[in-house]
Amino acid sequence: MKKIAVLGAGISGLGAAYNLRQDEVDVVIYERNSRPGGHAVSYTNSGFTYDDGPHVSFTKDERIRGLFAKSVNNEFYSVNVFCNNYWKGQWIKHPAQCNLYSLPAQLKIEILADFFNAQNTDHGEINNYQDWLYASYGKTFSETFPMEYCKRYHTTDACNMTTEWVGPRLYRPDPKEILTGAFLPETDEVHYVPDFRYPKFGGFESYLNTFVAGANIMTHHEVASIDPDTRILRFTNGQTAQSDAIVSSLPLPELVPIITGVPEQVINAADTLACTQCVVVNVGINRSDISDYHWTYFYDSDFTFTRLSYPHMQSQNNAPPGTGLIQAEVYFSKKYKPMDKQPADYIAPVIEDLKRCKLINESDKVLFTDTKFVPYANIIFDLDRAKALKTVNDYLNAIGIHCCGRYGEWGYHWTDESFISGEKAGQRAIDSMR
Repeated sequence: MKKIAVLGAGISGLGAAYNLRQDEVDVVIYERNSRPGGHAVSYTNSGFTYDDGPHVSFTKDERIRGLFAKSVNNEFYSVNVFCNNYWKGQWIKHPAQCNLYSLPAQLKIEILADFFNAQNTDHGEINNYQDWLYASYGKTFSETFPMEYCKRYHTTDACNMTTEWVGPRLYRPDPKEILTGAFLPETDEVHYVPDFRYPKFGGFESYLNTFVAGANIMTHHEVASIDPDTRILRFTNGQTAQSDAIVSSLPLPELVPIITGVPEQVINAADTLACTQCVVVNVGINRSDISDYHWTYFYDSDFTFTRLSYPHMQSQNNAPPGTGLIQAEVYFSKKYKPMDKQPADYIAPVIEDLKRCKLINESDKVLFTDTKFVPYANIIFDLDRAKALKTVNDYLNAIGIHCCGRYGEWGYHWTDESFISGEKAGQRAIDSMR
C-alpha cells in the first residue's frame, strides 16, 4: 500500500486525508501541536466558547454543507447575517457604499459626485487595489472608507496591493443603489455573506469531528527537515518517517527553509511572502444585548481593533446564559507593521475602546478576558506576492511536494475552499504515484 504523509492537521490537511482514505491509501497526518484543527480550533474557558478568530460556514457547496452537517449530527444554527461599520462615532450599515444616509451632507455630496464621475471616466490600466477603488467608487469614498480599512486590516497601503483577492468581498453598487442608500435610511441586504451555519455546540471546530475521527494523526510531530529525494521526514522530537508522497499545508515561509538543498533564491522568495498576524482579544461581560450585528468593521485609526465579532450571536451556547462575548481583532505583520507588545497588553486598550464606542458600559461587569496570538492570519496580496509565489511553486512542483490550504497555497481561502484545496492536493499526490 502506498504511504502518503500529510503535514498539518488543519482543515486543508484533514481534507487531503479524507480524500486519500477514499482511495485506500495509507495516510498519516503529522501535526506539531497537541491537538488537530489548525486555524479552525475552538476554545472553552470560564463557560465561554470562541474560535481562533471569527469562523463561520457560508459555503453553498451542497457536498461540503452535507459533510459539515454530518460532522455535528445536524446540530447547527442557520443564521441570517447582519453586519455594520463604525466611523467617527457613527454606526453605518454594511456595506457603507450602499448606506451613506447618515453621513455629513457635504461628505455625502463629494462621495456621490466622485462616484458618478468615476463611472464615466476611462481609468486606463488598473495596476493595484487603489486604482480599482478609485475606478469603482471614486476618490472620496475610497480614501474615507476602504483605503483606511486596508491599512488597518492588511497593514499596508492599497497602492501596494493587487486585486486578485477582491472577488465578491467589495460590493459595487449601481447608481440607483448608491442614491437609494444616500437618501433613504432603509436599504436591501447586499452583503456577500447573506447567511451562515454554525455548530450549536463546541465552536467551529466541531465541524472537523468526522474528519479527525477517521484520520491517523500524529501530534507533537513538528517537521525539522524534508529530504526531497528520499522523502524522509525528520521531526524535532527525534523521530523520522518516510513516505511515497508528501502533501503539505504548512505555511510556505516555514516549509521552504526545512527542505534539504533548497536554492537560496527560493528561500528568499518564500521570505518575501507576507501575511498579517492577529491578536484576538476575547471579552465576556454580564449581558448579552451588546449588539444586533454579527460583526463590525472599524475604520478609525485611533481604535485598537479593526473588526469585532460576537460569538454568542453565532451560537447561544458560546456563552453562559445572560452573558455575551466580544471578540476583537488587532492586526500586525512582520513585513509592514511589527507587533510591539505582548498579546495580553492589548486587553486593557481593547476594553477602553469598547467603552469609547459604547458597546461596553461603565456599569457592565467584565467576567472573562483572554488573548490568542495568530501568527498566520490573512494573506497580504502585496505587489511582491505573485512573482515570489511563482518561484516557490515552481520549485515545490519540481520536487513533488503537493501544497494546499490558505498558507500552503498562499491564497485567500475560505473554509470550504481550504478543505477542497486539501482534497485536490491529495488527488495530485495519488496521481503522481501512478
